[in-house]
Amino acid sequence: MQIVFNNLNQLWSYVVTATLKHLGLSCAVLCPGSRSAPLTVAFAKQAPEIEAIPILDERSAAFFALGRAKAMGKPVVLVCTSGTAGANFYPAVIEAKESRVPLLILTTDRPAELRECHSGQTIDQVKLYGNYPNWQTELATPSADRGMLGYLRQTVIYAWERCQFPTGGTVHLNIPFRDPLAPVPDGTDFTLDSEEFFSGIFPPPLAINNYQLPREWQQCQQGIIIAGVAQPKQPQEYCRAIARLSQTLQWPVLAEGLSPVRNYADLNPYLISTYDIILRNQKFAQELTPEMVIHIGEMPTSKELRNWLITTNPQRWVIDNCAKNLDPLHGKTTHLRISVEHLGNGKWGMRNGEWGHYLQKWCKIEAKVRKNIDELFENIEELIESKAAWLISQILPPQTPLFISNSMPVRDVEFFWKPNNLGIRSYFNRGANGIDGTLSTALGIAHYQQSSVMLTGDLALLHDTNGFLIRNKFIGHLTIVLINNNGGGIFEMLPIAKFDPPFEEFFATPQDIDFSQLCATYGVEHELISSWKQLEERLKLLPSQGIRVLEIITNRKRDAKWRKEYLRKFTQDL
Repeated sequence: MQIVFNNLNQLWSYVVTATLKHLGLSCAVLCPGSRSAPLTVAFAKQAPEIEAIPILDERSAAFFALGRAKAMGKPVVLVCTSGTAGANFYPAVIEAKESRVPLLILTTDRPAELRECHSGQTIDQVKLYGNYPNWQTELATPSADRGMLGYLRQTVIYAWERCQFPTGGTVHLNIPFRDPLAPVPDGTDFTLDSEEFFSGIFPPPLAINNYQLPREWQQCQQGIIIAGVAQPKQPQEYCRAIARLSQTLQWPVLAEGLSPVRNYADLNPYLISTYDIILRNQKFAQELTPEMVIHIGEMPTSKELRNWLITTNPQRWVIDNCAKNLDPLHGKTTHLRISVEHLGNGKWGMRNGEWGHYLQKWCKIEAKVRKNIDELFENIEELIESKAAWLISQILPPQTPLFISNSMPVRDVEFFWKPNNLGIRSYFNRGANGIDGTLSTALGIAHYQQSSVMLTGDLALLHDTNGFLIRNKFIGHLTIVLINNNGGGIFEMLPIAKFDPPFEEFFATPQDIDFSQLCATYGVEHELISSWKQLEERLKLLPSQGIRVLEIITNRKRDAKWRKEYLRKFTQDL
C-alpha cells in the first residue's frame, strides 16, 4: 500500500508506531503534551490494533502501563512530552527493572539546537533513567530519507527485543521533534510503500536452553524446594513443573504466598505454606535443616526463612532464566539460568519407595499448623488485619486477578494465605517493594480482564490516589479491599516502634482521612465493612464494571500485638 506523507514528524511517527504494531504491540499509554503530539496522533491512528489510552498523571500512567505489561506478559509503550514529564516515569522504571517487566518508554524532546539555551520545558533527557533501562538511546532528528527510515525501523525492533531479552525491563528512546508538531503540511512529499517496507517483521523468538536433572539432587533425601515470588505467564504449567520436580525428588515445596503454587494446591501433595511460622520454633528449625535447597524464582519475603538459610548454609541452586544475581544471602549457590518448565525437558522418572522421614516430618507439621491457623481464624469475629488475607484466599471467584500491595498485606498473605485450587492470579510490585503506584498498577492489571481485586493498606492507597483519574478510561471492574489502620502497620513490627516519640508522628504517620469522602470526590463507590460475612458476600460475586472500595477499619497497635503473639503460638502445642 502506497502512503503519501506531507508532514515529516508524522512520517517518522508512523514508522515508529507501525513497526511496533507489526511486532505485536497492543497497548500504548499516552500522557498529554505538545512535543509528543506527532506520536500521539500516530498511535491514535493505529486503533484498533493498538489501544491508545490517555492518562493525565505521568507517574500514574507509568504504573498503569506496568500493570498492563504484567497482565499481558508483553511490552507496553509509554509516551510523554518533554521536560519533567518523563521524570515522573522514574519509579515505575525502577520497578520494571527489578520486576523484569517489559516497558518501552518514548520521551519526546526538543531538537539539539533548542537545548542548553533555556528553551521552555527542556531538560537533559539523555540517559534520564541512569542505569535502570535494559538499553537506551536517542533517535536521530526526523528525516525523509529511506535509509534513515530503515534505521528508525530497525532501532525500534531492537528496542522491542531488549525490553524482553535476555531479561524483561525498560528500554528508553528519547525522540527529538522540530516544529510543526501538529499534522499540518510542512513541505514534505514522501511516498512510502508500507507493505514492502514492513515485510519480514516478526516478534523475536525466546531462546530456550535445557539442563538435565543434576545427579546430586536425585541422591539427596533431605532437600527442599522453595517456590519464591513469581508471576509466570502460564501459572498452571509453572506449578505443574514444580510439582513434577517435587514428586521426582520427594522434596517438600515451601511456597511463598505470592507464588501461584498456593493457588493450584491439588497439583502438589508436598506443599508447605506455613514455613515462616514453623521456623519460628527453634526445635523445628533445627530438626528440619536441609542438606540441599532448590530455589525457584526470587527469594520469598519471609525474614525467618532467609535467616534460617543463612544459619544452616545448605548447598543451593537457583532456577531462573534471568541474567541477574538472585542470591541476596551470598551462600553456596549455583545459578541454573533456565525456566523450571524446561528443566530436564520433563524427561525423568519418579523416585521409587515411600516418603522419606524428612519429607514426612515437614508434611505432618504443616498439617498441624495449618489446622491451628484455620480453626483460630474461623472463630474470630472481630475485624483484624490478618484474617483478611486468610479469608480472601478462599472466597474469590476462580481465576480472579488479585493485586497485593506492599508492606503488611504482602506479609499477611505469606503468613496466612491458605492453599486453594481457585487458580487466583496474584500480581504485585515486589521488584523494588515500594508503595508508589499501587492503585495505578492494579487498574492496569484489571483493565479488560475479568473482575479484579486489590488488597491494600491505607497509606499505599493514599500514595496513589491520582490513579482514580484513570476511572473514565478504565474498562472492567476493580474491587479494592482497603485495610484502614490509620497509618503504617509495617512499622509497628519493627524495633523503631518502641521509640515514641518520634514513632507515631514520623513513622506510623496517621492521616485521618475519610475514605468515603475521598471516593465521592472521584466518583468511586465506597462501602464500610462491618463483618466478615459482609466482606464474603461482596467478594463471592464481583461486579463487572466500575471501581469500588470496601473499607475495613482495624486497630493498628492491637493487630501488631496479635501477630507477634500468635505467629509463635501456632507451633507451641506441637
